[in-house]
Amino acid sequence: MKVLDLFSGIGGFSLGLERAGMETVAFCEIEEYPRKVLAKHWPNVPIYNDVRELTNDRLRADGITGIDVICGGFPCQDISAAGNQAGIGEGTRSGLWSECARLLGDIRPKYAIFENVTALISGDNGRWFEQVLWDISQVGYDAEWHCIPASELGAHHHRDRVWIIAYPPSAGDTKFQKEDSFWENRHIGHNGEIEYVADPNSQRLQGLLTGRTLQEWREATRHSRQGGESPGWSWATEPDLGRVANGVPQRSHRLKCLGNAVVPQIPELIGLAIMEQCNAD
Repeated sequence: MKVLDLFSGIGGFSLGLERAGMETVAFCEIEEYPRKVLAKHWPNVPIYNDVRELTNDRLRADGITGIDVICGGFPCQDISAAGNQAGIGEGTRSGLWSECARLLGDIRPKYAIFENVTALISGDNGRWFEQVLWDISQVGYDAEWHCIPASELGAHHHRDRVWIIAYPPSAGDTKFQKEDSFWENRHIGHNGEIEYVADPNSQRLQGLLTGRTLQEWREATRHSRQGGESPGWSWATEPDLGRVANGVPQRSHRLKCLGNAVVPQIPELIGLAIMEQCNAD
């Protein structure tokens, strides 16, 4: 399956999805240092600069066709509790979410995978996440989501994130309406804020995320690797990078890239679920 990786950073999404058997055919990343990292590890994959200028026509003109999967962790600065909580409206950095929705409707892949901090779900009393799902539905796609922390996959830090999968509905018109009962399926989270929860009995859901326990997610990674039989991923207590030592080249850039990157183990799990679904179809 061919992947278009948006807001690519240093390629965490692609690293995981390629381990699941997919192929990255294009990146889109505006920052210079991550672009150098991508060019080093994926020397033959084109890197586009500005997501706002990327279109299906431009990709086709460059010979990039048949994209099956779009992925991207759009900016979190205006969503995160550590940010200014400006939301995903026009003019905010996190408002670049709208470019994800635009490209979803323009390219119309089989699947899209989006990631962000969990505050996206509860922010503005749930309205940010409502807007995300609304935008997905308006280009004719269905969606499901799940919060998967890196610690559940063996990491030594929590790093909880919301992961969203979008795909065309299997049958009929299932565009969400804001008064739809789908929106009523919510509960009050442990922090007192509203969280939306997908209905596991809904015929809209393929169950790619919601149909699995975290234990099943962990077991899904216990498969053979190229060049060996090592199950799963190896976690070091700390990355091999001097955080305070002098003389480490590009130290601040490296730390920023690590902080912005997705944990590749989780895209791998989602990629495996998608590949299983496609094989079943």
